[in-house]
Order: sequence, then structure tokens, then C-alpha cells
Amino acid sequence: MPPFGSGLLVLTAPLGALPRRAAAALAAAAGVVAGPLYVHLQPGLRLSAPAPRPAAPPACPALLRALAALYAAAAAQRGLDLRVLLGPGRRLARPPCVLLAAAAEAPGPPGPVQLGLQHLAAAAYGCPPRLPALLLGGPGEDPEEGAGEDPEEDGGDPGAALPGFSDVVVGGTFDRLHGAHRLLLSACCLLARRRLLAGVADGDLLRHKVLMELIEPYELRAAKLREFLEDVKPSLRYDIVPLVDPYGPSVTDPDLQCLVVSEETRRGGEAVNKKRLENGLPELALYEILLMKDPDHSQNEEEKISSSSLRQRLLGTLLRPPRQDPALPSRPYVIGLTGGTGSGKTSIAKLLGHLGAFLIDADKLGHTVYVPGGPAYEQVVAAFGAEILNEDGTINRKVLGAKVFGNQEQLKSLTDIVWPEMARMVKEQIREADAQGKAVCVLDAAVLLEAGWQDMVHEVWTAIIPEEEAVKRIMARDGLSEEAARSRLQSQMTNSQRVEQSQVVLCTLWEPDVTRKQVEKAWDLLQQRLGRECSL
Repeated sequence: MPPFGSGLLVLTAPLGALPRRAAAALAAAAGVVAGPLYVHLQPGLRLSAPAPRPAAPPACPALLRALAALYAAAAAQRGLDLRVLLGPGRRLARPPCVLLAAAAEAPGPPGPVQLGLQHLAAAAYGCPPRLPALLLGGPGEDPEEGAGEDPEEDGGDPGAALPGFSDVVVGGTFDRLHGAHRLLLSACCLLARRRLLAGVADGDLLRHKVLMELIEPYELRAAKLREFLEDVKPSLRYDIVPLVDPYGPSVTDPDLQCLVVSEETRRGGEAVNKKRLENGLPELALYEILLMKDPDHSQNEEEKISSSSLRQRLLGTLLRPPRQDPALPSRPYVIGLTGGTGSGKTSIAKLLGHLGAFLIDADKLGHTVYVPGGPAYEQVVAAFGAEILNEDGTINRKVLGAKVFGNQEQLKSLTDIVWPEMARMVKEQIREADAQGKAVCVLDAAVLLEAGWQDMVHEVWTAIIPEEEAVKRIMARDGLSEEAARSRLQSQMTNSQRVEQSQVVLCTLWEPDVTRKQVEKAWDLLQQRLGRECSL
């Protein structure tokens, strides 16, 4: 683990040189700082000067290219929270614990470059005057390289400047702020002179997003967005509002002058301008930012850096800590696997069984409790009458299901009888797994959360699938109409409700091989967790 929780990296090379130097600089800094890593750009600054004066980098195309290179390089350092500062003026939200510059470290007491780093950080961001100051890089690197050079010689263009607008607007989901978000927002900050209005998608706008159940709550996304913006350029006013339709205030606010878009959202920008004209407002200037390519995307992920790809990478990982219940035996370690109808839960259970887990099929246990002589048979017949019986005396579960479907009182009467008996049988199966020496036991139970059985498991794993795909699967599997399939889904707990109570989430939307890799990742990470627990 890097020794410092946050840091400030000062880069003084010409802007045109940064694209080819960004990767090495951030790789070195990532080894020292866990995040966030702030970057102060000041081309030509001599840190060894007696009192280096902080200044904002020039708002020009070369700066945008440098920002794109830095945020792309940060994407290669998984988890690095990079914030390139576009103007000094306030204490940073997560004050740096260490100061860094790209140079070789000299032995002995702090030299003029380290002292310059401390002076600059104190003057620009109110940092304590004696923060540790480290020089990164290999032998022969010069911390003053680029100071006083002509930026044109290194790809810069001092004559070019970005356009300026009093009020700028941008919109997006802004889920788990990634490099492409940060570049887009930084461009907004460079273009705006007074105010940035940021619309954050919420409500129905999220319904068709990939893995929408894993999107962070609006309040959290808005808070992270504000923190980033106020760190990057504190001189602007930031209005952050929820977007519940594609337009929001962009079509009603008369003060707005510019809308920042990407290649794929330009058509949306043109639609905004059409609406503004209908509302008697002038068109907005559309400023387009190029998409950032994701060199590490997998076969089912987008080629660009995107929130949906980041959410896909969360599948199979631990989203929240396992339950800590002293009353729960540590062995076997019990995974509660749940999911709605059509979610692919059963296929996931089979994969876990192949990996070595002891499987408990709650649905099979449910059938057992209903058979004549079974633990719930007499109580169910007494509660629901002989009309639920077949001629041979067995319970007709379809008839019973019709009696309780849509009737909460009747349904509760049934589950109050059946679920405790099923729970007792599950516990017997867990004891059997222990007797067989199994380290991991998987309880495959669609009603795990509804029945309150999470008290019997260490972790809840949930299989999810978009509603439209689930409807198609139910119709194909059970021969139901679309209306009947939707009705069945709507009678169950939603994906979002399950995810809120889960440690691990899996999704079977893609090819079987993608599901298999998710399950293997989840299993490998589980083995690591169990290994750490055993070593404590």
C-alpha cells in the first residue's frame, strides 16, 4: 500500500511535452500516493527559485491535450484519483500529505527544489510549510528541465487560446468519476468565466443504463462532482442539479452560452438548441470534447472509458464488508445466492459447484416440505383447504399459488408455515457440508432476503438481469405471455433492493463465458478473503 493517503505533484515541463511524459510521472506518483493525487501544472516554473510563485496554466488547446494525456495515463493506474488543478485559491478537499516533483532525488538534507515545492504548496493551497517533499524519477532527470524553454519547440502554441463564456452547461450520469468525466469537466472549467451548471442524470434517465442497479445514489454522485470541481477551479460558481429529462435547465436558462458535449452527445446538444429556439432563447455554442479510448476494455465493454465498463468490473468483487456475526460458525463459510426469476441464478450455482462449493437448493427443499408426510404438509392443507389437493393427496402447487398470488395476507400465512421448516432443513444441510469437510457452502435461494435467511449466511451474492431480458427468458422458459411474465417479476423484490443488501453482484446478460469469468473472479477473491481470515 502506498505510504501517503494524498499528494500534490508539481509538473513544470512545457505543456507540449506532457503527453509523452504523463505515463511515467503518474506511474511513479501512484507508487507513493494512494489517492487523491493533485497535479499542479506550471510550465517553465523554476522550483529552485527563492520564492516560486504559483500561477494557473494557460487555457489553450495544448493544455487540453496535456489534460487528456494525464487522465488517460491515470486510467492505467487502477483506482488513482487524479485531479489536475486549473487555478490556486483555496485549501484542497483532501489536503496533501506529501509533495512530489518529477526529478531524481538527491541524498542529504532538503535541497532548493524540495524547499521550492513546500513554498509553492503553502502559497497556492495553504499546505503546512514542512510537508515531506520527494523527487521522483531516475538518475539524470533534471527538476528544472523545461524551465524557460520556448513552448513552441515542444508542441505548445502560446498564441492559441480557448474561447471563453460567462455561463457553461454540461450534463451526464457522472457515476464513479473517471478520466473521461474529469477531462470533460476540466474543459468546462477552462471555458467558463463565471458559472458552470452541471446536470446529473437521475430517475427514469437511468432506467436503461447498463447495470443501473450499481449506479451510485444521486446525492453521492453530486457530492463527488462538487468536490472535484471546487478542487480543480475554486473561482467558479457551481450549480449542480438533478436531471430527470434529457434537457433540464439547458433549454430554459437564458444566461447559458455554451454546452460542452462529446462526440456521441453532439446530437443531444443539437436537440437542446432546437428546444431553446422554440422557447425563444438563443442557441448555445457547442464545444466538443473527444472521447478517451480505454486500452484495457474487455470483449463485452465499450472501447471508450465509460462508467458502464467500470460497473461491469465491479461484478464479482466485494461491494460491502461481509457480515460479522459471532453466532455464525466460521466454517463452512456460507454464501447466500439469490436473484429474481430469469436472472441466471441456477447457472451461477452450478458454476460454483464445479469450483468446489457444497450446494443447497432451497427450491428442492421447498418441494420436500409440501409432500405428504413432509414437515409443512398438514399445516398447509389445514390453512388452505382440501381444494389444493390432487386426487393422489399431493398438494397442487399451481392451485396453491393461485390462491396466494396477489393476496399479501394469504401469502404471509403460507410463508409463515413453510419458511421456518425450510430454514431448519437448510441448517441441517449446512451441518452436512461441515461433516464432509467443505470450506464453502452455497445456499441457492430465490427467497433468501424475503425470508430473512441472510442471518444464516456470511455473504449475500445476487444475480441480476435487466427487466426486459428477464421478461424474454421467462416467456421462453415457462411459455407465459409478456403480461404474465411482467406480473411475476413485479411481484418479486427488485434488483436494486437485492443489490442494496448484497456483498457481491453477478450478471448473466452476456455470453456464458463472460458469466463464467465473473464467477471465477468472485470465487478467487473469496478464497483470498478466507485465506486472510485464516492467517489472522
